[in-house]
Amino acid sequence: MSRSSRAVPRAGRVGPTALLLAVVLALAGLLAARPAPAVADDADSFVTRCGIRFCLDGREYFIAGANAYDMFTFGSGSGDTETRYMDKARIDAHVARMVADGVDVALVWMFSHESWHGFEEREGEFNEQQYAAFDYVIESAKAHGLRLIPVFENYWEAYGGIDTRLRWEGLSGGGPARAAFFDQNRCPGCFTSYKNSVSHALNRTNHYSGVKYKDEPAIFAWELMNEPRYEGQSAAENVDGTTLRAWVDEMGAFVKSIDPNHLLGAGTEGHGTKYGFGGDSGNPFVHTQKSPYIDFASAHPYPTEHWADLSIEETKDLVRAWIRDSHEVVGKPFFMGEFNVHNVDRALWWREIYTAFEEAGGDGSALWWYQDRGIDGKFGVSQGASELAVFHAHSDRMAAKSGLPGSTPSPTPTDPATPPPPVRRTPRPRPRLRPPPPPPPAAPSPTRSPTGAPPSTAA
Repeated sequence: MSRSSRAVPRAGRVGPTALLLAVVLALAGLLAARPAPAVADDADSFVTRCGIRFCLDGREYFIAGANAYDMFTFGSGSGDTETRYMDKARIDAHVARMVADGVDVALVWMFSHESWHGFEEREGEFNEQQYAAFDYVIESAKAHGLRLIPVFENYWEAYGGIDTRLRWEGLSGGGPARAAFFDQNRCPGCFTSYKNSVSHALNRTNHYSGVKYKDEPAIFAWELMNEPRYEGQSAAENVDGTTLRAWVDEMGAFVKSIDPNHLLGAGTEGHGTKYGFGGDSGNPFVHTQKSPYIDFASAHPYPTEHWADLSIEETKDLVRAWIRDSHEVVGKPFFMGEFNVHNVDRALWWREIYTAFEEAGGDGSALWWYQDRGIDGKFGVSQGASELAVFHAHSDRMAAKSGLPGSTPSPTPTDPATPPPPVRRTPRPRPRLRPPPPPPPAAPSPTRSPTGAPPSTAA
């Protein structure tokens, strides 16, 4: 408070009591005039790692998530960018439904080399319309209090994957030949094209918010690839994973050189004879994820697949082993980045798995796959599914471990003609929903590859 320049009349002698009262009143005035300290909005904060935990604003942060990989395909994929190419109303409604069901982190794919909704159909040619659509996915997620984990590329053939990058370099993909992507001596151009694509994404400025992707707190983390592996090249490589680890180190260092703000995951599946799940596939759980550039360990259990054939108890033991190795050996949080079961009592399995996961100290998970239409008969989940009550209870318990407040209403889905306004993040909101618009062409389901050690379902 500035001192007044106005002349003050001389006062007579002041007694001790009056002097004390004057001091108290003066201090009260100073405190009243001082603005209250700003309260940090966690929507403006980056998620970080604190040892073996995720942290948000210095507090341990436990997450309950889902895969909604296909949100980048919501829209006709042609015509006017803002009104046809992307379907804003559908994106908003899907995000709102997920948040209503307790999802607070969603994995989304940020790759495609196809002509329909392709990010990079030809090497080095980036589709502005597709990136504009992804801008909106980010803005809608931010408006509804949802964080995203975008994935940079696909090991499998869905949406082109690394097979396309190999073809750009005159090499063949598929089967064991796909491993050449991770070997700089065999495919130096693969390293260059991957880095160029990642750099383009990280440095992109969202045309709604004006914020670069690398500066966007609504991004929880990035993943280098969906289920990378260096498989079938030698028995030693299958077990040791030396080549894949070198690739993860190089690409991880590259990402961190551009974007030190966000967490980074490798996107691995957790296969290995050590765990009794799948086989040794050149992507060992511990060695790959001990990379200094990787911030959390991941795994993708699908226990009811024919090649896995695990009981509930065996699945719980598997999850406990991953969590133990993540925390005690790798020294990082554990994120169960995909999982689901089929042809069993899904609610029962989820309840048992989530309980074991929580008791073992798991840090986050993401079910596969939360859909809005054309529900996949094997693994698809949509609003109203009975097993989502189990998920919601799990989500609430994870929120309680994080010390987050209770649920509050979310924004109503926005007008499809305008980007959603930013709002304060409210964990596990339950929005009122309007019906989604008529469907555009459906996204193709990811394909599966049975080569080598069995793949997980997210091909």
